Amino acid sequence: DGRNQTVMFDTLEDWRGELERTKGNVKYKVVTTNEGYVVSDKLPLYFVVPICVSEESILKYEGRGIPIWCWSCHNGAALLKMSAFPKEQDDIASQTQKAFLDGIYKTISKPPYELLKMDDLSSSLPSLQDIQTAYTKFKQLFLIDNSTDFWATDVKWFSLLESTNWLEIIRRVLKKAIEVAECLERQQTNVLLIEESATDLCCVISSLVQVMMDSYSRTKSGFQSLIQKEWVIGGHGFLDRCNHLHKSDKEEAPVFLLLLNCVWQLVQQYPPAFEFTETYLTVLSDSLYVPIFSTFFFNSQHQKDTSMSGESLKTQSGPFRFLTVWDWSVQFDPKAQAFLNNPFYAEKPKLDKSQRKTARFKHQRQLSLPLTQGKTSMKRGFFREETDHLIKNILGKTIGKFINSSDELPNSFREFYDSWHSKPVDYHGLLLPRIDGPEIKVWAQRYLRWIPEAQLHGGGTIATTAKILDLMEEVRSLQEKMDEERSQAVSGDVHSVPMLRNSSRLSSLFPFALLQRQSVKPALPTSTWKDLEDEDDLVKRDDEFVDLSSD
Repeated sequence: DGRNQTVMFDTLEDWRGELERTKGNVKYKVVTTNEGYVVSDKLPLYFVVPICVSEESILKYEGRGIPIWCWSCHNGAALLKMSAFPKEQDDIASQTQKAFLDGIYKTISKPPYELLKMDDLSSSLPSLQDIQTAYTKFKQLFLIDNSTDFWATDVKWFSLLESTNWLEIIRRVLKKAIEVAECLERQQTNVLLIEESATDLCCVISSLVQVMMDSYSRTKSGFQSLIQKEWVIGGHGFLDRCNHLHKSDKEEAPVFLLLLNCVWQLVQQYPPAFEFTETYLTVLSDSLYVPIFSTFFFNSQHQKDTSMSGESLKTQSGPFRFLTVWDWSVQFDPKAQAFLNNPFYAEKPKLDKSQRKTARFKHQRQLSLPLTQGKTSMKRGFFREETDHLIKNILGKTIGKFINSSDELPNSFREFYDSWHSKPVDYHGLLLPRIDGPEIKVWAQRYLRWIPEAQLHGGGTIATTAKILDLMEEVRSLQEKMDEERSQAVSGDVHSVPMLRNSSRLSSLFPFALLQRQSVKPALPTSTWKDLEDEDDLVKRDDEFVDLSSD
């Protein structure tokens, strides 16, 4: 089944397939104008634009000022992005470009296209410098040398965490994604995201919107295809933003990590909606810094193509082949890979042909809003919720500012947000993250996994998961025995889930932390487990890089 394959988006067929899947091929087309990188080496070889946009327009300013298609909603509204013109220019150039943009806007604002809403992300979201500063401060909270320092900082944990501004940035990004989703879903308006290069915050918002609105992007292969489309082929500068070569700190910014932190919020708020787990997101974030993969190593498709075709990379057997991060067998054996798949994923029921016609584009959750704003549901108290679940204080480390709905959010946004949250969740429909107060949490598994003091042995969600996985294994085993009785042998390899017997021996940060205090190496093999054997010394390391080689 093609839906279980990661789409790489490096061919014309891949883009045509995505247009067909989203029903966007009526108003949008794939263009080959940049073959041979004749337009720009920053653009991919193939991309999608409105049908009415001419080849001359694309060539005129090296692709700047051209609305590039990201995704189409079920109602026909589309999400677009645009690389803006530089702000500092002389008057003549500025006027010419303004006239060019006016022509483009007029063309795509009339039928068959929907109304157009433009959103300049450089003015409505934090700058890359702000994001980098916040993350640098945030990261320092987890780079602790010894147990004394851990307990000293734990006393003022909430004030330290709030002062980094990292969770507030995550909240603002999620809020922006909800605003875009409201325009597409409720107002049936096209949204054009504008940014200087359209390869940083545009990638974050467009990816988040698709994860929230398209259940295919919440499957493992769908999410990987989304990363390929918006980030890898879309031209995010991984080499500069991750500072892989340690040449200059000026361009460094954790933009992709910001996306993964936002997606993690959704995964932990709505676990059955995702085919993958938080462990999948954690190892994906680690893979960002493993240099054997080409996926997150280059600034653009052009840079990758020219690097791979260089003479220095020729070998006796032909051109050098980079590995893709999506082949998880390179890093993990089948047993370890099982931790990447969510056993509680609510798979989409397959409809027969008669049902498909009636249920095709309808969400279970109706989004029609009342004429008058209803009473908003009472928010659960921060302290009551925290005392009910003490583990959140220790591991979840929840914090956030209570926001005044009348000051912070426009009425239409608040109405949309509250109306959605007042109804039951359809795990295959639209998902809106909860962004009020302490709903925005720290990604505990990623950031606390090397700190033994932060572990709860026999606690955390893993204790519950362990028991359920054991039950699933027992059911699978009984089913296998029944099948064997019906026939001579069971054909094919039976998919199994990892065995997690005796949940009291597990750490709340499993599978990265030790199985028990005196113990053996963790279930996901990394070189770090050796460092954890002496528990008096905390791990001295940057939280970003993980050596995933087995010993």
